[in-house]
Amino acid sequence: MDLFEHQAKEIFAEYGVPVPAGKIATTPEEARAIADAFAAAGTSRVVVKAQVKAGGRGKAGGVKVADSPADAEDKARQILGMDIKGHTVHKVLVEEASAIAEEYYFSFLLDRANRTFLSICSVEGGMEIEEVAATKPDAVAQVPVVALTGIDRARAREIAAAGRLPEQALDGAAELIERLWAVFVDEDATLVEVNPLILTQDGRVMALDGKVTLDGNADFRQAEHEALEDKASTDPLEAKAKEKGLNYVKLDGSVGIIGNGAGLVMSTLDVVAYAGEQYGGQKPANFLDIGGGASAEVMANGMEVVLGDSDVKSVFINVFGGITSGDAVANGIVQAVKLLGERGETVDRPIVVRLDGNNAEEGRRILNEAAIPVIEQVETMDEAARRAAELASQGV
Repeated sequence: MDLFEHQAKEIFAEYGVPVPAGKIATTPEEARAIADAFAAAGTSRVVVKAQVKAGGRGKAGGVKVADSPADAEDKARQILGMDIKGHTVHKVLVEEASAIAEEYYFSFLLDRANRTFLSICSVEGGMEIEEVAATKPDAVAQVPVVALTGIDRARAREIAAAGRLPEQALDGAAELIERLWAVFVDEDATLVEVNPLILTQDGRVMALDGKVTLDGNADFRQAEHEALEDKASTDPLEAKAKEKGLNYVKLDGSVGIIGNGAGLVMSTLDVVAYAGEQYGGQKPANFLDIGGGASAEVMANGMEVVLGDSDVKSVFINVFGGITSGDAVANGIVQAVKLLGERGETVDRPIVVRLDGNNAEEGRRILNEAAIPVIEQVETMDEAARRAAELASQGV
């Protein structure tokens, strides 16, 4: 789960990471009231920042400096409602302006390729780190982190020095990096990024921005993270699938996908996309992994979610019988159609089924005898993908 900047900074503050003071506004009037409070405390200059889960906000006009409360109201009015990379701005962060002397970059992340944690530090901050790495590779230090030893103050200072931060910033950066490591570990994050990390004109090191991605696999021990979810912008089908315990991601195609096992489902997405090129560019409408136990209820829930997408014109059920045998899967499909009917969900879109693996022949027999009009079986994965794409192109 990606967090908004203000959420990341709230977590940073809990761990003692220095961040500018700020509050959230959802209307221009609220932005002015926040700026009024800062002005009354002696800070007349504020920054109004769009809160969207996308990079490049500054270039898109989503970050503006305001010199007075009236200006803050005007800037908020300009930003609220704007579109930034497909994300509509519904709220802004109004925070005190910082006197910046220098800008740096820092992050902790999960390095999946090398199966370790990685810290990245650079004296060149305030821009995309990929751009810095391409133009000034010597300015980017990538330092692996050993999970068992972690980061103490001395190691944090070494990382800051490797990133070529100046001497006057090293102590402050080391303290901040050590605390960011605590955020990374204690909050079960896969990314903690600060860009820019700043040195102020009075010598303080602060996190001027914040980006945090939390590991959903750790939700069982991070109950408080549920409050951080952006339920207002969550796709309704994804929310419904989550309630039913399904691993579902909505995509922008027309062929609904149901499979067992993440690897098989990913492969199914590929073959459907390839086959769809022959039929007007039909693409997968979703990722849905029902797991190893394709019971009637699980299958019914999966079909209900997939068929709940009005963009879906056909469904491809691709199951390889392993722990769950083919006959159990077939019975699950038959019962799922019946259960959906009992729920008032008419199954009227074509469903292509490919069964293989353990007891697949018996599963095919069960489906044949059920003689459900909307279901047809295809023996191979590639042919089934082509048939599903063809049916989707017909808009049946």
